[in-house]
Amino acid sequence: MKFNNEMTLTVKALSQNEAFARSVASAFFAQLNPTVEQLEDFKTAVSEAVTNSVVHAYEKSGGTIELWAGLTDNAIYIKIKDRGVGIDDVSKAMQPFLTTGQERSGMGFTVMQAFTDKLEVESAKGYTCVSMVKYANVEN
Repeated sequence: MKFNNEMTLTVKALSQNEAFARSVASAFFAQLNPTVEQLEDFKTAVSEAVTNSVVHAYEKSGGTIELWAGLTDNAIYIKIKDRGVGIDDVSKAMQPFLTTGQERSGMGFTVMQAFTDKLEVESAKGYTCVSMVKYANVEN
């Protein structure tokens, strides 16, 4: 696929970087002039993906999160990657209310799916990549 513009951001897997990553990704998406609702949905999905990496990927041992995004004429494609512990069973992890943390709701992937137009999750030991697509100003 050919992208009109691309960006990459790498941040430490710290909770205070979630808002920064969300802001950078949404500012990049804003180039497509999405509706306010589309932009807010996208910000929510990015927040969930980054938060999942911060909370689950490194089990408090530290690491980095990489965001890559590409713009087409009417969509943003974003990948949020970590090199953490990985997800043993992605299909199981994507079920609503399944959580590995006692203070968590288990709705992260459900929220990402609800607020994007396409969601894919790849994971293996030492790697997880959440890929999302969000369209701007088009009926889906």
